Order: sequence, then C-alpha cells, then structure tokens
Amino acid sequence: MKKLFKLISSALLSLTLFSGILVYAADGDIVDVASKNGSFTTLVAALQKAELVGALQGEGPFTVFAPTDAAFTKLLTQLDITAEELLNHPQLKEVLLYHVVSGKVMSTDLTNGMTPATLQGETIKVDLTDGVKINTSNVVTPDVAATNGVIHVIDTVLVPASFKLEPAPEVPATVVDIALSSDNFSILVAALQKANLVDALKGTGPFTVFAPTNAAFEKLLKDLNITASELLLQPDLAKVLLYHVVPGNILSTDLSNGLEAATLNGEKIKVDLTSGVKINTSTVTTADLKAGNGVVHVIDTVLVPSNFVYQDVTPNPVIPKTGDAGLLPFALAGFLTLAGAGLMKKKLSK
Repeated sequence: MKKLFKLISSALLSLTLFSGILVYAADGDIVDVASKNGSFTTLVAALQKAELVGALQGEGPFTVFAPTDAAFTKLLTQLDITAEELLNHPQLKEVLLYHVVSGKVMSTDLTNGMTPATLQGETIKVDLTDGVKINTSNVVTPDVAATNGVIHVIDTVLVPASFKLEPAPEVPATVVDIALSSDNFSILVAALQKANLVDALKGTGPFTVFAPTNAAFEKLLKDLNITASELLLQPDLAKVLLYHVVPGNILSTDLSNGLEAATLNGEKIKVDLTSGVKINTSTVTTADLKAGNGVVHVIDTVLVPSNFVYQDVTPNPVIPKTGDAGLLPFALAGFLTLAGAGLMKKKLSK
C-alpha cells in the first residue's frame, strides 16, 4: 500500500512539473483555486474587473476552462493591445463567460465533437483527435478540483465569435480638452479663459478637476442673483475655479468617506460617500473622465470656497436714453459748446 501511495504521488508530481502549473486540488472554490495559483493573475484580475468573482464563488457546479497568464499574453500580442485595454473592453464579461460551462464536466466526460453551451450563450467544441482541445486551445492540465466545480487549464484564451475589438477611445490630451469637447461646460470654459487658467490646466499635472456643468453655474447665478457676465467679472473668480482642482490623478476608486483633499485654492474639500459620491454638498454625476494630464469628475453644484468674497460689479456702463433726467447735463453742455463755437466764428469773420 505504501509503495502504491508513493507511485501515485510521484505520478501526480511529474504531471504537475510537466505542465508547469502548480495545482491546488479542492482547496476552496474556483476563484480561490485560481487566486492561490500564480499562473492565473490576469484571469483573476479580469474576473474582478467584470464583477464575476461572486458568481463563480456560488454553489455551481461550474466547469471553467482557465487560460494561464501566458495564454493572455499571447492574446494581447495577437490583438496588439495592453492588458489594461483588455480589462476595459466592454465585452470582457462575455469573453470570460465563454470559458464557463454549467455543471461539473470532468475530462472523462468529454467526447470528440461535443459542443457544450457556455454561460456566454455560444458553444465551444471539443476535439480529442490529438490530446484534448477546446476550440483551438490545448488543455494542459485537466480536472483541477474545486469545491464548486472543476478547472481545466488551457494554453489559449477562448474568443467567442461575437467578440469585436473596437478601437480604443481616444483619450483627450488635457482636462481642459474634456471641457472643450462638450457644450455642457461652456460657462466653465469661459470662466477658465477669463481667469487665465487655461494654460495652467493644460500643463503636465496631473490634475483632478471637479467640473461644474452649465446647470450647476446657472444654479449659482440664481442663488447670487447675478448674471454670468457679472460672475466672470468677480475679482475672486480664480479662487472659485482653483477650489475645484486637486493635484494628482484621483479616480473615484481612490476616494474614501470623510477624505479631505487640499485644492489649488488652498482650502480643502470633503468627500462624503454615505449616499452616492458627494464633494462638499455637490453630487458627482459622472466620474473618471480620463485625460492625458489627469481626470475629470462632473458635479452638479459649483463649489464655493470660504475665501470667496462677492463684489457688486457692473459688467457694462449704462448709456442714458433720450428723455432720461440724467441726459440733461450732457445736452446742455453740448448746446453751450455749439453756441460758443458760433460766437467764435462770428468774431473771426469780422
């Protein structure tokens, strides 16, 4: 019996070393097994990004054809994209579900030519004519047990027919370009131009900008009972705008409840995550608009710093109308000037 145990152990060890995959048998659910294995870091990151971890930790059972990191590297080379671009692909979830079959299908259950349906909806094809293939991918290690199913390790990522590699969206060069690209920020852009801050925010950065929409500015104008022109003439306009900018590249995932961040104005803003995402009393309506020199979060209320002092300004001089009492001195002065010119003309003619 001891000899038999040693033979089995030796055979299992040889299989593991030959495949190059360290296997943890039935040591947790499918996600646990993949996470504990150093060969599936990209797969685990993809499952987290696609929010499939909870699903694959469920009761199941599931059969997962798990691509190694080397398999993902091969795919990235073929598609000429980065791992980040793959993780941000809108069809990432579909690709991952194309690797999952409902039920516990062991290698001994496979038959040549069978086409099991995946959780993505499309079918995969089994080919046993030369080893074990799933579509064009080789199964390098079969039957890795998990508490809620089984994993078969494969050397090529399975790509469903419905997958389309869309060109990556062009990232705006600067945070200012994000504002310029939408009519919804026309007041903000006008304010940045008036305060001579455009060039500064086109700099290297990085900057995190909480950008108020036109509706947010209109709400402020109504509260102050002023016009947009009067706002743009405020001496403290730059203070208000810089209160919306934090140095660094701060994504929404970096925010924590109660976080206080120093702005370029010098004062701090406070993050509240108890109900959505709030900056002071303003709600973030769109997060993580990325630019080459930072990130923009759209907000629905203008942030007003305590060091802002509103001053009553007149955008344009008032031109008196005909009949206004204020016009009389100008008319009399004009009349006297003309009269004096007439008298001077008479004296010179003599």
